[in-house]
Amino acid sequence: MLKLPNRRKSYSYYGNSYYGKPKRQPKKLLLWLIISVPVAIASLELLARAYVSIMGKSDEGVLSGLVNAYSLKFLTKNERPVEGVDNLGSLAVERNSSVGYQLIGQKNQFLQINPQGFRDQESLPIVKPKNEIRIFILGGSTAFGQWNQKNEQTIAERLETLLQQRVAQQKRNPDKYRPDIFPFFVPSREKLVGLAPKIREGQYRVINAAVPGYASGNQLAQLALQILPYQPDAIVVLDGYADLMLSSSETQQEVPRVDEFLGDASAHFRASIGQSIEQLSKSSYLINTVHSFVSKSEPNITQKSLVVNPNNKSLAQSLPSDAAELTRRRERYQENQKQLINLSTKAGIPVILALQPEITGRPPEQLSPQEKAIREQLGQDYTQKMPKAYEKFVQANQQLAKTFPNNIKVLNFYQLDKSFPTPTFSDAIHLSDKANAALAQKLYQSITSFEKMQIIPQNYYLKEKNQ
Repeated sequence: MLKLPNRRKSYSYYGNSYYGKPKRQPKKLLLWLIISVPVAIASLELLARAYVSIMGKSDEGVLSGLVNAYSLKFLTKNERPVEGVDNLGSLAVERNSSVGYQLIGQKNQFLQINPQGFRDQESLPIVKPKNEIRIFILGGSTAFGQWNQKNEQTIAERLETLLQQRVAQQKRNPDKYRPDIFPFFVPSREKLVGLAPKIREGQYRVINAAVPGYASGNQLAQLALQILPYQPDAIVVLDGYADLMLSSSETQQEVPRVDEFLGDASAHFRASIGQSIEQLSKSSYLINTVHSFVSKSEPNITQKSLVVNPNNKSLAQSLPSDAAELTRRRERYQENQKQLINLSTKAGIPVILALQPEITGRPPEQLSPQEKAIREQLGQDYTQKMPKAYEKFVQANQQLAKTFPNNIKVLNFYQLDKSFPTPTFSDAIHLSDKANAALAQKLYQSITSFEKMQIIPQNYYLKEKNQ
């Protein structure tokens, strides 16, 4: 039998133990990474939480509590977040098919919304008490009191205080006001006519019904469906900017991207995934702490000025692209205000139609250094186009005043006089506490000049009747 020689063992450096270990080492390294990286991240997250706790920083991370409190959180009717829409703020609004969206009852350290959705500490019953005089303020974020530290600093609260003080003054010093009965003797009458009129006595309540982001279309629907049942005695509308910045293809401000999502389920899914990732990152103390060291926590000028901006356009990009688009936006605004005034007139309610302030309407020499920096951030394109665009809205209100000479007063706050403080603006349109007080004073003067808000003395119009 043929025997084959034994095969010699082949000795190779690659077969020894020294070279054999690297074949198993990558697996161990991968396992080590899988375990150690999450542990390291978790440890850093705990350290970040400890740092936040020690330094006294809030849970909102890089967003200050004030910014978080005023950033909208869009909810469904069931008070669940609208998926795919930025819901990183805490100011909860509920989708409403009639008015677009509406505030719901809530409270934080900066503001309080009552159960009816108005910025007020107390609930508002439908049935009006016998001696209560109700004045509603409608508008967007400026009227709402964006960035104010508390409800008491808003235009509505300051206006209510002025009216209550007026009633108290009338009681303390009746001789400074027109008497309840006028004499027949002409010289005596002439002296009395020069005295200040008395306003109706009662408990004045100014209700802040403004909602951040609202345009004239939202306000019209709000008045017809939500405000009129509360029997207002007067209505103040402070707006204009949202209509100027809102595309003419939109009838009112809506929950961002809802129509897009209804027509494209895949877009909704992608946006929902992106939102989930973003929310996860925002909730991380580690990410927020690192971000706080490398960037400022304050939002930019566009984010501060435009409460709703789904396409993340700059303010200059949000302005009308041409004269035709500007005309369409102005006509939408004017038509909505016309219908609002018609409804109010039929109900016998006087209206103050006020065009809200905007920073380019203030002379540069009256701006503080901070306000001048805001103008710089707005850019030359914006600061050159805005005055011409706003002028069209001034003209629209003037036309409405001619159409309704007896029931409305038109105020133009675009060009502020020297009675307004410096600084007035915290961004392009939102006002400081002192500016709110100055604007409330102007509204107070207009409201008290309405005859429907005054006590008309007996025999006051006797002279006119004799003629």
